[in-house]
Amino acid sequence: MKVGVVGAGLMGAEIALVFAQAGHDVLLNDRDEATLERALARLRAIVEKGVGRGFYEVADIEGILGRIRTTIALEDFADRQLVTEAVFEALDVKAVIHNRLAAITGTDCIIATNTSTIPISTLAAQIPQERRGRFIGTHYFSPVSRMKLVEVIPGFDTDDAILAEMLEIMAQIGKTAIRVKDVAGFAVNRMLHMFIIEAVKLVEEGVATPEDLDTACRLGLGHPVGPFALMDTVTSSLCVQGQEIMQEAYGERFRPPPLLKQRVRAGYIGGKGKPGWLTGGTK
Repeated sequence: MKVGVVGAGLMGAEIALVFAQAGHDVLLNDRDEATLERALARLRAIVEKGVGRGFYEVADIEGILGRIRTTIALEDFADRQLVTEAVFEALDVKAVIHNRLAAITGTDCIIATNTSTIPISTLAAQIPQERRGRFIGTHYFSPVSRMKLVEVIPGFDTDDAILAEMLEIMAQIGKTAIRVKDVAGFAVNRMLHMFIIEAVKLVEEGVATPEDLDTACRLGLGHPVGPFALMDTVTSSLCVQGQEIMQEAYGERFRPPPLLKQRVRAGYIGGKGKPGWLTGGTK
C-alpha cells in the first residue's frame, strides 16, 4: 500500500516507521528538509536500538528505512492510498492540511487524522462532503513504535467499509485497535486526564511530590511510567490544551489545575530541552 504521513514530529515519524516495518511504501512530509533529516536520524536510532534488543535483524535496518521517502511538497501525495495527518493539535492547523489533502489525493484515498482530543466529525466538517465517507480518526499512542494500542474513531459520515478496512490495516501493522465513539477526548484521554488532573492537585495540596507520586503509580498501580514523567514526555502544554478542549465539552471536571497552567505559562512544559516536573521548577 502507498502510505503518506503529514508531520515528521514525535508521532508522525514513528507512524511512518510502523507502516514501513509492515512493508508499505511510505512518504513522510514536513515543512522543511532539516526537520525531515532529524526525523530520519531518530528513526534510524530506534531501529538500531531494536536490533540490539533482538526486535530486528541487522539486515532489516536499510530495508525498513529504505521504504520511507521524504518530501516537503504535499503534491507528491497524489498517488497515496492512505494518508495520516499528524500535525499540531489545533483545529485550524489540521483543517488546512485536510483540505489540501482532499484536493490533492484521489477520491479513493483514505484520510486519517491522528488527533488525541478533537472530535473527528468536527475535523471532517472542514473538508468537502464527498470526501467525508473516507475520513477517519486513528489515535496512536507515544512512543508509536512500542505502544500497541490505536483508537479508531469513525466520524458521523465515515463509511462502515472504511472503518472495517482501517481496523484490518491496524492489525496488519501490528497494532491492537479499539473502536471508539466520536466524542471529545475519545476514551483513553478522558480517563488519563482525570488521573493527571488529580495527580497535579495532590502536588498543589502538598500531599506528595511529583517524584513520589510517580513512584506510587509505578509500584502501587503497576503503571510503566508515572503521570509526571508522562507529562514531561508529551509536554504539559499539550496536556493543558487537551484538558481545555474536554472542559469545553464536559464541564468543570476537566478544568486544568492552576499549578499546571502556571507552569506552562512559565515555560516548564517538559519535552526536548525544556524543564519539566522532574527536571526543575517544582518548588
